[in-house]
Amino acid sequence: MERAVPTSPTAANWSCENLECYMVLMQAEKTVIGSICFLAGPFTLLENALVLGVIAATATLRRRPTYLFIASIALADVFASCFFTISFLDFHLFHHSDGPTAYLFKLGGVTMAFTSSVGSLLLTALDRYLCIHQASSYKVLLTRRRALLCLLIMWSATIFFSFLPLMGWRCPTGLTPPCSRLFPYINHGYLACWTSFTLVLLTLILCAYALILWKAHRHESSMTSLQGAAGTGHARMRMDIRLARTFGLILLILVGCWLPALSFMLADVFVILTHTQQRAFAFCSTLCLVNSAVNPLLYALRCRELRVALLQLLQRLCVIGRCKKTTQDLPPGIHLTEEISCTAITEHEIPANGTMQLHSVSEMVNN
Repeated sequence: MERAVPTSPTAANWSCENLECYMVLMQAEKTVIGSICFLAGPFTLLENALVLGVIAATATLRRRPTYLFIASIALADVFASCFFTISFLDFHLFHHSDGPTAYLFKLGGVTMAFTSSVGSLLLTALDRYLCIHQASSYKVLLTRRRALLCLLIMWSATIFFSFLPLMGWRCPTGLTPPCSRLFPYINHGYLACWTSFTLVLLTLILCAYALILWKAHRHESSMTSLQGAAGTGHARMRMDIRLARTFGLILLILVGCWLPALSFMLADVFVILTHTQQRAFAFCSTLCLVNSAVNPLLYALRCRELRVALLQLLQRLCVIGRCKKTTQDLPPGIHLTEEISCTAITEHEIPANGTMQLHSVSEMVNN
């Protein structure tokens, strides 16, 4: 049965003595939300760790700014899968109440992960914008060094802003207003600033992709008028239409996962939320974790070059595994000789084919 909303600061302080007023999920809601976290958390961790491993193990990808930004998205989503899943389940499902310092540290980790994820998405969108609008000078404008500097600035600002409540910008009146009804110890001012900052990042991402689509549409229209071949447009789908479908899917998922949670946060600044609205926000916040699970599929695994590198890495691991199994079954006298033979196959024959394919794809992309 739903608890009554406190009508006075004293009642609010009493009911929130052990953060009970924030633990509002019913048993059915705990089952649904817990299932989402238990499924999406490990899946998000594994797929983003796989993307990080492929980029780290491939020198060609590590040198390109585009894949540095994709690696930053994957790293942020790895943190999100760990921090959010553990802290959310610990608080809402197991009702473990931490002190202000411990709780704000956990919340700072969650805030850092999600903010860095959105910030990395913005850098990826700006990278694609420069690639389209400044194609001739793209490699000069966005070097590897500048990409690393952008990532350093973004992560530093994110970490500093995320842990401001832990450093003192917290609710000054215990757990009564102006304390947030969604997050214990969080001041309305800080919540308004973080929500507005995230909305600005999402708006910039939307603007970047809109400009990319506008540039692609102009390019496709000019090419069609120059060629004068109307039949070519019917033979294959126009490039701007393909881009519109791809970017439309990306933006639909991004906005659909983030806008509900951000809307509740803005509402929390201006009105006192009921327990029903708090439960709705708990569900909407899990959509941010779902977005982290979808990011590798939208940004990393859609890249052909990364898929080639992934297949090459898996092929290399399979060959090494077969070699180890073979050497374990051989007599001791010829163990060393066979191991040398397998090493030669692993380091020369298999990577050579994969590297040639990787370089050819890289040249095609660069051209």
